[in-house]
Amino acid sequence: MRRDTIATGFPVGDRVIAMNRHGMWQELAVVPANRTFPIPDGMSFEEAAALPINYMTAYMMLFEMANLRPGKSVLIHMAAGGVGIAATQLCQTVKDVTIFGTASASKHETISQGGVTHPIDYRTKDYVTEIRKISPKGVDIVLDPLGGSDTQKGFGLLKPLGMLIVFGAANCVTGQKKNLLAMAKTWYNQLTLNTLKLMQTNKAISGFHLGYIRDEELFEGTLVKLLELYQQGKIKPHIDSSYHFEEVADAMKRMHDRQNIGKVILLPEPKKSEEKPESKAEAAENVEKAEAAVSEKKEDAAEEVEAGKD
Repeated sequence: MRRDTIATGFPVGDRVIAMNRHGMWQELAVVPANRTFPIPDGMSFEEAAALPINYMTAYMMLFEMANLRPGKSVLIHMAAGGVGIAATQLCQTVKDVTIFGTASASKHETISQGGVTHPIDYRTKDYVTEIRKISPKGVDIVLDPLGGSDTQKGFGLLKPLGMLIVFGAANCVTGQKKNLLAMAKTWYNQLTLNTLKLMQTNKAISGFHLGYIRDEELFEGTLVKLLELYQQGKIKPHIDSSYHFEEVADAMKRMHDRQNIGKVILLPEPKKSEEKPESKAEAAENVEKAEAAVSEKKEDAAEEVEAGKD
């Protein structure tokens, strides 16, 4: 699965993972050869679609940026989401990592079974207080897709030499529509620091966006490592649900309302049209046609019998 083995392309019909910065929500797409990777045997198309973005994001944050090592502790916000589950599974590839995960109470059983050591209901409890009860010194790594005041809380939770990685601003989105007030509030509450403050606290802050990774060797090498981990049975994408392209609004709403546990997948093939129930008139007409066909067959059989007697 190295680059030199895929640079010449694949035979028509080979199953591949294809990646691009945009333009992938369509039935046909053109992508560079170095952004295509063979799908391992036993991996479904849905798993192949779920793996790259979420797991590459989690992997690069944990291992390339935060240098996750045995004995460390990690706070994963939105632990039941696609990146959250990916990060949890990847943390489990390192010994003795303690995982704090925030999620609504209805998702705690799932994330606990998936490896979260301490699930916290962010809707009813102050996760900072809950973490301090268990780990008074705080945590080593915080993965923050929320932004705003949660970034400030995350920085405060860091142990000395800890790292906060911001990779989203979910707090900007509230309700059914864009909320300018929420965006303004999130922006106002963003953490503001200077380098002197970082020096005095011995903490680090980083930002991550997979779409702006330009290092092709890093990009390719990370996905190859993830495919190896999949084949070893150490990671496995969790598929929440699948929607056809014409159902994209429903898929987006499910994520927006934070109902999903794992990855929401879009299917390019059109949805099969459901059979419509017959009206009474159509049913009566079909009965008449069936009776006429049976009567015709009886008449033909009678004629054959008469011909046989002659």
